[in-house]
Amino acid sequence: MPTQILIIDDDPNIKDVIGFAVEAAGFSPSYASDGAEGLAKAQSGAFDLVVLDIGLPEMDGLEVCKALRRTSEVPILFLTARDDEIDRVLGMEIGGDDYVTKPFSPRELVARIKAILKRTARVAPAAVAPLTRGALTLDAERHQSRIAGQDVPLTTSEFALLTALMRRPDHVVSRAQLVDEVYGANIHVSDRTIDSHIRNLRAKLKEAGLPDAITTVHGVGLRMGPCTL
Repeated sequence: MPTQILIIDDDPNIKDVIGFAVEAAGFSPSYASDGAEGLAKAQSGAFDLVVLDIGLPEMDGLEVCKALRRTSEVPILFLTARDDEIDRVLGMEIGGDDYVTKPFSPRELVARIKAILKRTARVAPAAVAPLTRGALTLDAERHQSRIAGQDVPLTTSEFALLTALMRRPDHVVSRAQLVDEVYGANIHVSDRTIDSHIRNLRAKLKEAGLPDAITTVHGVGLRMGPCTL
């Protein structure tokens, strides 16, 4: 069964462009023209990824994402007309996975979709033992992160970043290595995007009781802290 992509945008021309591009890539597109319709379809659980425009009438894309995140961790790729919205798009309370700024290249958009789907698959392999560091446990099979037995909800990107660090907890992982592991070697990702995800991840771990779970080695990269409560 082909990968199911839901495209939520009120511009029929943009929907056609995206639909043609994802079909050419072997995916199966479905469409919604406003936020309410898109949210209802996305909540059905029938889709592998949602392409979501921020500038929707009535219920905008950020509200759709926040509502969807209450019940679903489906990956979300935002379409935004303003690059300065990235911190809101990828923010802790929003939970987007990545973004593309209009006007966009259909090839770039498809590359972003493939990168998100790849890391979704990468963090959910079968029969992989959970990773543990102090009070923190990551269960990739269930896409579950827990601190002292309490669930800590993470987005797909946050989970992938934490997994990359947890696989080598005593090693310093450079920013370039994190980008390659999470996004793939052929995808350009801005420093601001990675910084936003790391900042949100740190905030969630701190709120759950691990303020020093991820430490910075200046000029080199990041590594796991002791993760003790």
